[in-house]
Amino acid sequence: MGNRSAADAYDFMTDVASRLASRVQMTTDSHKVYLNAVDLAFGTDIDYAMLEKHFGTFVDKDAPAHRRYSPAKITSMKATTISGDPNPKHVSTSHVERQNLTMRMHMRRFTRLTNAFSKKIEMHAHMVALHFAYYNFVRIHQTTRVTPAMEAGLANRPWEIADLVALLVPAASGAA
Repeated sequence: MGNRSAADAYDFMTDVASRLASRVQMTTDSHKVYLNAVDLAFGTDIDYAMLEKHFGTFVDKDAPAHRRYSPAKITSMKATTISGDPNPKHVSTSHVERQNLTMRMHMRRFTRLTNAFSKKIEMHAHMVALHFAYYNFVRIHQTTRVTPAMEAGLANRPWEIADLVALLVPAASGAA
């Protein structure tokens, strides 16, 4: 979790790079802080493209209620190779955008105009971590009929909520 600052981009990309064992292809949006962050974290060991999206005008504040919160339409996109040899077929931000939508829909604290927000950033971070643990280890996905953790070989069965809670017991007992 963080904002879209250069420091947070660097921390995020360094963390991602430390978790990967082989070369990957990455696409980011056109936020310029990713240029240095990806370069510093991966060097030349990445196939990296940036996808710049151009949007039409946003709906004005006086629009009818059913149009007020509609996003602006994408009018064009430009893909730029930054380093390596990214496959143009896979230059996309759609997967991460879909993941962000899933997170917002599962955790209403990311939805505008609700009161399901965290008062402390630490609680917010805990909820994000809990969501991803549930999403990856507990929830069986329709398309694969297994959890992502099972698909990746990290688990041999779907976890139950009790399995997630059991991860907290040693930390809680050691804190006393």
